Amino acid sequence: MHEVILSVGIDIGTSTTQLIFSRLTIENRASSYTVPRIQIVDKEVIYRSLIYFTPLKSNTEIDADAVKKIVRDEYQAAGMTPEDVRTGAVIITGETARKENANEVLEALSDLAGDFVVATAGPDLESVLSARGAGADKLSEEHRTAVANLDVGGGTTNIAVYEKGTLRGVSCLDIGGRLIKVDKGRVTYLFPKIQALAKSHGIDLQVGDPAEEQKLRQICALMADQLAQSLHLKKMDGDHMGLYTNDGKPLPAEPEIKAITFSGGVADCVYQQMEGDLFRYGDIGVLLGQAIRSNPDLQTVQLFRAAETIRATVVGAGTHTTEVSGSTIHVEADRLPIKNIPILKVSEEDEASLETFRSSITRQMPLYKPEGKVEQIAIAFNGETRTSFAEVQDLAAAIIEAAKEVIDSSYPLILVVEADIGKVLGNAVNVMLDYKKDVICIDGIKTLSGDYVDIGEPVADGHVVPVVIKTLIFNS
Repeated sequence: MHEVILSVGIDIGTSTTQLIFSRLTIENRASSYTVPRIQIVDKEVIYRSLIYFTPLKSNTEIDADAVKKIVRDEYQAAGMTPEDVRTGAVIITGETARKENANEVLEALSDLAGDFVVATAGPDLESVLSARGAGADKLSEEHRTAVANLDVGGGTTNIAVYEKGTLRGVSCLDIGGRLIKVDKGRVTYLFPKIQALAKSHGIDLQVGDPAEEQKLRQICALMADQLAQSLHLKKMDGDHMGLYTNDGKPLPAEPEIKAITFSGGVADCVYQQMEGDLFRYGDIGVLLGQAIRSNPDLQTVQLFRAAETIRATVVGAGTHTTEVSGSTIHVEADRLPIKNIPILKVSEEDEASLETFRSSITRQMPLYKPEGKVEQIAIAFNGETRTSFAEVQDLAAAIIEAAKEVIDSSYPLILVVEADIGKVLGNAVNVMLDYKKDVICIDGIKTLSGDYVDIGEPVADGHVVPVVIKTLIFNS
């Protein structure tokens, strides 16, 4: 199979909004009679939009109509219509994901976006998306080391650490280029945490004060220093824990970070010397980038160039459909169809033991809790090493223990397995849960971390269910 499709990525962030249209070539690389392995074999960005400041009605409300106008205008500028675009992704990230009307914005775009991956990414998932867009995951695999990507945006810095291609930790701090805004030579906005950080170091700054370059450089140096502390490159001070977003947690101390990449709106100011007006963007972004570049602790690790900086975002989603035999799956038909369910993938390395299997699920669960409580997810794994009756029973017990938050929620427990054990595993889980939880277990499906799944209503007299796997594609 060889197919070329058009895709769009729409990224609505704290500070900026942008679109990218891409041409994706997909192929089934599997041999006959094996699980389909649909891969993106080529991708070409054919149009990049202008980068817009995300339009807001207030500090807590996105201007949905203005966002829709941006998207419509860029479709027209690209010479595209919604009918031309087969697949894509709409991602709302950063502070805008927590705006009061984020869902309203998604609804406003529904006629343009169509049946795409649509996600509101909390800080943890945003860390993963930006790191993958920057290519930190691939760099860590290629260099067999631990790489941290710092996505330094307007309101937050999202951090994700990859070691040899595997996600090892995420974090998010309230450090960004638009936490101090400047207009006509004066400070017009000052984020309370940054004001407190400055004050603790004897620097007094108030809204309305003159934008004194030296004073703002000192504050940016403090912010860069906090980023070094977050990577365990310097001992944490008394200010540090208060800077995590939404009472978040620091990165784990292991693995030791050996290299870093930067993405986000401030990244270009890190990688290159910006000449001219320091406050050209109406904020401290240029000064913060310079402070990060010159920080002595951040200079102790290797600096890799990110595949993308401000455009470290999804460029769309590749999609493919396969049929799953009804004789090998366990489904609750009245729960179907379901769409755009994110995949929590247990790596084959983490399937080595039931202990690492369980810990992989519990470690990743916070990625799918943007509002502090778990959302609908699908847990995916290979399962090839556990196909006997006893092994499937042990696997079912491990899943129940690790997925307790999903089981306690109103959502069905969805399992996506590559091995041909869907029916027996689904039955085992159902029995152990005393049939008090809806369980959907499909097999013969290969997924990747970060994929999304659609599961349709049973067809062919209930013998098969159509399954669509959507893979987020990054511009790297």
